[in-house]
Amino acid sequence: MSAPEADAKVALVTGGTRGIGASIAERLKADGYKVVTLGRTGGDVQADVSDAAAVDAAFAQVREQHGPVLILVNNAGITRDGLSIRMPDADWADVIDTNLTGAFNCTKRGLEDMLKARWGRIVNVSSITATRVNSGQANYAASKAGLLAYTRVVAKEMGKRNITANAVTPGFIETDMTAELPKDEIARHIPAARVGKPEEVAAAVAFLVSDDASYVNGATLAVDGGLAV
Repeated sequence: MSAPEADAKVALVTGGTRGIGASIAERLKADGYKVVTLGRTGGDVQADVSDAAAVDAAFAQVREQHGPVLILVNNAGITRDGLSIRMPDADWADVIDTNLTGAFNCTKRGLEDMLKARWGRIVNVSSITATRVNSGQANYAASKAGLLAYTRVVAKEMGKRNITANAVTPGFIETDMTAELPKDEIARHIPAARVGKPEEVAAAVAFLVSDDASYVNGATLAVDGGLAV
């Protein structure tokens, strides 16, 4: 089945109001897609992705106002850092619920539209910490590693239906979340000798949702300047 034209595809970007998510939304708009951003307190549609009922309502709103979701970028994520032995139960649950369960909630609803269209693209924004962990980020690393496994399962389940699921693993990217960290010191450990830009992650996502990536499924694309090496 041929792919719909770009301007007929609604692309929903969760966590799309700032940082990497905002750059992804801007790039997809530039590429001609109908982009809808979803945020907990901002964006075109508001919802807490960890809340299944809120996600149901958000998808209903998007469908009514813009059309079925054929491209989904699961970018929403939070951090609650702390050593495992001292980590409050709520901090563990909040990160898992937002970063991993949130992606499940959105993917489940997005697949309803994609199956009807027999075409779809899902990109999950994971992290280098899925494979190169940091102390104090047990919840974040677990959520991002789980997201990679979930991506592969969806890819296997949906591949015959012309729906792909892939992931990107950004390394150190210059955003508000990393603004207070010592960039020069970190850059010394990156083969590219610099930190990344949100636009560079957006470019990877743009490729994965494009027709050029129609035979790319279940893949993980590192955008880290070689840091994982």
